Amino acid sequence: MTINCKGQLIDLSIPKVMGILNVTPNSFFDGGKYKNESEILSQVQKMLNDGATFIDIGAYSSKPNAEFVSEEEELLRIVPIVNLILENFPETLISIDTFRSEIAKACIENGAAMINDISAGNLDDKMPETIAKYNVPYIMMHMRGTPKTMQTMTNYENIVKEMLFYFSEKVALARSLGINDLILDPGFGFAKTVEQNYEVLQKMELFNVLELPILAGFSRKSMIYKTLNSSAEEALNGTTVLNTLALSKGAKILRVHDVKEAMECVILYTKTNQK
Repeated sequence: MTINCKGQLIDLSIPKVMGILNVTPNSFFDGGKYKNESEILSQVQKMLNDGATFIDIGAYSSKPNAEFVSEEEELLRIVPIVNLILENFPETLISIDTFRSEIAKACIENGAAMINDISAGNLDDKMPETIAKYNVPYIMMHMRGTPKTMQTMTNYENIVKEMLFYFSEKVALARSLGINDLILDPGFGFAKTVEQNYEVLQKMELFNVLELPILAGFSRKSMIYKTLNSSAEEALNGTTVLNTLALSKGAKILRVHDVKEAMECVILYTKTNQK
């Protein structure tokens, strides 16, 4: 199982780690932490040194009830960061966390390698054709509504069955447009209650029927700290536990704030499952 990033084939038979870089002032865990170029570059270097294959940059917080950010503001936040990282670490495979096709287009033209869309095209119907035009890997996440409304949209009869239908439709559309490299993200924390998040994790191996790589993103989310009566700052150990469980159910990419610890999960899981 491979994906093509800027002509480089990434082999996902050994799971990979995607490091999160939020350049928003209001992300739930690290919002506003990286305020200048040196802090951004220091964090990127640390994630790369710790073993990240991808760096995922987001400039629009997708936490529940997140404030609206204009397209112009998102563009002003994110494109200079793409350029900054590639000027200093030119081999970096940058993923762009956006649901807007114009942001995706601008970032790809400035050297980004992949698009990570929380809405799988639902919030911008031009996104799939933009991905097809530039032929980059596309992460399609399951979500209902928008970041502002998603937590009011958790009424499912059979959540996993409905998610499989959702992804089947998205994959069919992407294939009809000629998109080659697709990655599925179950969207933990998006339009799901805590209990529903754990049901999806419990049954996550069912998504392997779609024969596509699965990305798991639990990093320091409320499904962990609400269950443990703690906080995002105290949720690293819980993140590690869920990352390990996700690997056992077939996850090929772990999207995390803490790259070193996620890489340790991958190394030990891989060692344990050597044939």
